[in-house]
Amino acid sequence: MPPAQRLPIYVLTGPTGAGKTDWALALAEAAPVEIISVDSAQVYRGLDIGTAKPPRALRERIPHHLVDICDPAEGYSAGQFVADALGCIHAIHARGKVPLLAGGTMLYLRAMLHGLAPLPTAAPALRADLDRRAQASGWPALHRELAGVDPEAAARIAPTDAQRIQRALEVYYSSGRAISQWQRETVSPLKDWPVRAWVVNPPERAVLHERLARRFNAMMQQGFREEVQALHSRPGLTARHASMRAVGYRQLWAHLSGEYSLEEAVQRGIAATRQLAKRQLTWLRSEPFGPWLDPAHGNLSWINDICHELAQLGI
Repeated sequence: MPPAQRLPIYVLTGPTGAGKTDWALALAEAAPVEIISVDSAQVYRGLDIGTAKPPRALRERIPHHLVDICDPAEGYSAGQFVADALGCIHAIHARGKVPLLAGGTMLYLRAMLHGLAPLPTAAPALRADLDRRAQASGWPALHRELAGVDPEAAARIAPTDAQRIQRALEVYYSSGRAISQWQRETVSPLKDWPVRAWVVNPPERAVLHERLARRFNAMMQQGFREEVQALHSRPGLTARHASMRAVGYRQLWAHLSGEYSLEEAVQRGIAATRQLAKRQLTWLRSEPFGPWLDPAHGNLSWINDICHELAQLGI
């Protein structure tokens, strides 16, 4: 068996709802891999239906890592993810197996593949001032401000992504340097391992959109509203917590707070899911990932190829 530091790391990613979980599970059933979830919502306990989290019984049978590790009232950063994922990678390699980073949180994936910049620490007073200005003018106005000082960051951040707009402006005003400049000066924490990556995505956009609508409606039938209701009733948990800003949770929380009807919440949730998928695909197309896999077919041949590769490595 090759030394642990030369065992490969696999990455399986793609837009939300494309079918990554099914492919990851199929590979884990057939090959000596363990799954490391790359999902910023699945880290939270109690966020099960809306995150399409694999059932607990399945996770007990097939090793999953970085699922259900946080309370919804806690924060969890990309930096924490990198540290936790690296710990998992070392442990999996020590067992003579291969880690499979599977999921669609591109911030986490980018941090693993390209590294995290040593950004300035949070500046509470500056952050509070940005919040006040956003309340007065709206986050799209601050996004335009960001475009003026860091067009590269603005191009990849949605005009409504309050958290990332705030952080990018905070970094710029506290350091005098654009966050994109900081990020270009980083090194991948995976640089010592061979990494192979695949993207699961239907070739036709209409197919993905239909899958997303069908999945969201299925979640509603499975009790998604009731799941968010239980979270909404928790003392101390608010719409400002990162866990409740997740797509679907944010819209249902607003419904439960009386902002709009359940029907509108569902439609907003589906629209937000499609927007998320679009942002994910934009980033994925900018990366040298390959091959792209059609979730409608080819699963078996992909698994056979990986099993053959691992057999040649003596795993």
